[in-house]
Amino acid sequence: MTRRGRHFLQIPGPTNTPDRILRAMAAPTIDHRGPEFAELGHEVLAGLKTVFQTASPVVVYPASGSGAQEASLVNTLSPGDAVLAFDIGEFSKNWAELARRLGLDVELMPGTWRRGVDPDEVAERLARDLRDHRGHLIKALLVVHNETSTGVTSRLPEIRRAVDLARHPALLLVDAVSSLGSIDLRHDEWRLDVTLAGSQKGLMLPPGLSFNAISAKALAASKEARLPRAYWAWDAMLAANVNGFFPTTPSTNLLFGLREALRMLVEEGLPAVFTRHRRLAEAARAAVRAWGLEILCERDDELSAVVTTVVMPGGHDADRFRAIVLDRFNMALGAGLGRLKGRTFRIGHLGDFNELMLIGTLGGVELGLAAAGVPFTRGGVDAALALLSVREAVESAPGVSGR
Repeated sequence: MTRRGRHFLQIPGPTNTPDRILRAMAAPTIDHRGPEFAELGHEVLAGLKTVFQTASPVVVYPASGSGAQEASLVNTLSPGDAVLAFDIGEFSKNWAELARRLGLDVELMPGTWRRGVDPDEVAERLARDLRDHRGHLIKALLVVHNETSTGVTSRLPEIRRAVDLARHPALLLVDAVSSLGSIDLRHDEWRLDVTLAGSQKGLMLPPGLSFNAISAKALAASKEARLPRAYWAWDAMLAANVNGFFPTTPSTNLLFGLREALRMLVEEGLPAVFTRHRRLAEAARAAVRAWGLEILCERDDELSAVVTTVVMPGGHDADRFRAIVLDRFNMALGAGLGRLKGRTFRIGHLGDFNELMLIGTLGGVELGLAAAGVPFTRGGVDAALALLSVREAVESAPGVSGR
């Protein structure tokens, strides 16, 4: 089938790469041991600290987010260490499985996939660990900040307070792959020990780079950790980073793009970036509710600002609907993952994204629902427009700065 018009990529990552970043990546490759690269390395490493909101080091790997997950574990833990993970979606489940394959003793707390990590449950489980054992067994918590499969954002500040309430020394390891650069995330203020992320979501790059932001506590733990590590080792990376270099061959052209992405985020300002994502997410949800469809996330204070996961009415296949949208309108929507396969579809609204792109996306969804014979009430696009128009009027009023 011939598809007309520019492809509309509306999955929750990889996101659309802005032309400005594509042009930066198109530069000739330079010597990764020379002075020009050192300048690039220093600028990128400093810029990442701004986005992670940290004064701690951030290391960069030529890898996907899964590589960053593995790096967070092998640098801080030893064989047989007990870790507490939370089954809140496909990516949290996969991180727990990765930890098991590395030889860690993983306790996976069950979840409905409709809510994030429960801070009260965290406090109770950690208090029980201290009560039942001399000292403690649990060495680390694995928390996915924004679960991309479900559209649920865990409440990290409350989770941090829960760990403090229990007076438990466990490391707090956080997967921020789909939240970094889109949802407020404060590595230092929230005392996260390792925050990991990837390049292909809020940073607006193609896949291929991943990151670990490292607290002083995590760095100290790495001195005692005994899980095997070579490629992922922080010590070699940090030693080379002092001079702006990397211990292995870096993804030079992706780093060119990353430098441009970091400049774009600073130009807009992180508070404005977060406000934009919240506003567009609210408009997307207004459309879904107007259609009479169900949003998977149950708690208002856990609704994601970067992806809305929509439950397909009974008797209708979400993958068939997505195929119709792709074939007829050249738009890609996110698939349901794991236990949600065929039951949900996902609307991505993150990265280099604005109001007009959202309205086009929602128009494509509405056309697709009609074409697929899915029962719904028309008017979702109008509901989103109404919300955006009200917000635009408020934010444009004299003396009001919403951007």
